[in-house]
Amino acid sequence: MSRALIVIDVQESFRARPLWDEIGNPRIAEPVNRLVRAARAAGDRVFWVLHTDPGTGGVFDPAEGHVRLLAELERPAEGEPVLYKTSHNAFTTTNLQQLLTEAGVTELWVCGIRAEQCVETTTRLGSDLGYRMVFVKDAVTTDTATGFRPEELIARTEAVLRDRFARIAEVADLESEMAASPA
Repeated sequence: MSRALIVIDVQESFRARPLWDEIGNPRIAEPVNRLVRAARAAGDRVFWVLHTDPGTGGVFDPAEGHVRLLAELERPAEGEPVLYKTSHNAFTTTNLQQLLTEAGVTELWVCGIRAEQCVETTTRLGSDLGYRMVFVKDAVTTDTATGFRPEELIARTEAVLRDRFARIAEVADLESEMAASPA
């Protein structure tokens, strides 16, 4: 099996929004960094995905300067693609699927910001494309933009993905699994 980690929208655009004060986990970089380090140690691929809305003048418009990884995140290593998407999922407007196919990847671990939006949509589409999906529940977060509390949205997302589209896991579980299996 070949595995890859997909880091979705963990970007400064969210910190530039007024809702950052209402984000479920403002320290989202910590669990994401743990996953990145574990994936690299296991020899897995890491893909970085950033959301863009070119020409809008908003925080997701690349011209505004916020479309970049959160400052406290690990930096992409040489050869780790940084993909820019304009859709809610990481596949439709990028060459992610081509890169995964070329690398022989069959399992994807997903993490990121807006659990119920871009992370969930990527998870569902990845499952439909035939990948074994793992939704890393403590390496996702969201805000109150929908009127629900972040913990409610994440719990709902877990419930709809579990056993249909993805396995639900925590960072510590995945670290333990990787430590127990040879790279």
